[in-house]
Amino acid sequence: MLMNSTLPPNGPAPAEMDPEHLRRQRLERLLRRLPARGEQAMRWLLQPGRAWLRAILGSALIVGGLLSFLPVLGLWMLPLGLILLAEDMPPLRKLTARMLEWIERRHPKWMAPKPAP
Repeated sequence: MLMNSTLPPNGPAPAEMDPEHLRRQRLERLLRRLPARGEQAMRWLLQPGRAWLRAILGSALIVGGLLSFLPVLGLWMLPLGLILLAEDMPPLRKLTARMLEWIERRHPKWMAPKPAP
């Protein structure tokens, strides 16, 4: 097995990583910050056999986010809906990758590990 001497010992730098891999890492860090039930629900939804459910729920969340001026609904629904739809629609992956990168830059604590209780 050949070693690539151009890579740092800790692996590739973030700028050199595959964009899909970076998107997955950021999504994983964000999922770990959710309350236990929310994390379980999102992981269940993100499983491969749930594409039809992701499409329905993602679309409903986006519509709810667009109607955020109504009570109970809010803008928080838009990114969640986009994340769900992006799992099955590759053109949306670039958008969610940029969205997750923006969240990481703007709100680094959201991507940090959960504080110990």
